[in-house]
Amino acid sequence: MLNKFHFISGLPRSGSTLLSGLLKQNNRFYAAMSSPVASLMNGCLEQMGAGGEFFTFFDDKKRKHVCHSLFQSYYYDKTDYDVIFDTNRIWNARLHQLSELFENFKIICCVRNPAWIMDSFERIYRKNPFDYSRMYSPQSRQTVYSRCEALINAAGVVGSAWTALKEAYYGEHSHRLLLLDYDLLTQHPEKTLRLLYEFIDESPVDHDFENVDYQEADFDEKLGVKGLHTVRRKVEFSPRRTILPPDLFAKYSEMAFWKDSTGTNASIISPKES
Repeated sequence: MLNKFHFISGLPRSGSTLLSGLLKQNNRFYAAMSSPVASLMNGCLEQMGAGGEFFTFFDDKKRKHVCHSLFQSYYYDKTDYDVIFDTNRIWNARLHQLSELFENFKIICCVRNPAWIMDSFERIYRKNPFDYSRMYSPQSRQTVYSRCEALINAAGVVGSAWTALKEAYYGEHSHRLLLLDYDLLTQHPEKTLRLLYEFIDESPVDHDFENVDYQEADFDEKLGVKGLHTVRRKVEFSPRRTILPPDLFAKYSEMAFWKDSTGTNASIISPKES
C-alpha cells in the first residue's frame, strides 16, 4: 500500500466533519467521519495481549504487523488516493502506537471552546425532543446539568476526547499535532487550510467554501441524534447566544488548556488572546 496516512482527531462538535468535507474536495485526499480502525486495532491488541487466550502465539513484531495490516485491509479500495486521513478521537491517546506504525504522519486536532461544545450538544438534544438517543442514560438525560456531566466525565463523549487530547498535547509526540480552532476554520477557511497544507507538507489546492457536501444521515439516525454529522454547504461563522446556564458556560470555558502553549511542541491555529 502506497498511501500516506495522516489522522484527524480532537474534540467532538469542533469541525472534524466540516474539515473532512473540505479535504475530500482534493481528489488526492480521502477523508470521512470516524472510522472503526482504532477500535479494531484495540480489539486485536486485547486478544494478542497478556490477557488473551492466544498471547503465546504473538511477539511484538507480529502484533505490529497485524495492526498495520488493519489499515491496509480497511482501506484496500482507496489505493487511488495519495493521502488518507483516518478520523478517530482516540488517536490522540495512541500516538505511541502510531509512531511505530507510520513515518512522518501528522494529527489534525479540531478544537473549540468546550463551553460551545456542550452548548452544541444541548442544542441537538433539544432539536430532537422525542428521540431519546443512546448518548444519555435515563438518569443522565434529566436536566442540562446531568446531560453535561454525562458528556464531560472521563468515559463521556467529550471527556474521553478531552483527556486524550491533553495526553497528546503534553506528550513526547506533541510535535505531530496541529490544533485547529473551529472558529478560525469557519471565519477564515482559506487561510486556515493553507496553514494545514503547510503543516502536512502538501501543495494547496483551491477549495469551494460555498459548496461543502458531507452528511451521515443513516449513522446519525441509528444513534438517535439527527444532524450530528451534517454540515452546512457554506462555510461561515454564525455567532449566537448560548443556551447553557451562565455557571455551566463559565465552568467549561476554563477547560481550553491549549490557550497556554507552555510545555508542548504542538502547532496551534487559534485566536490570539487579547
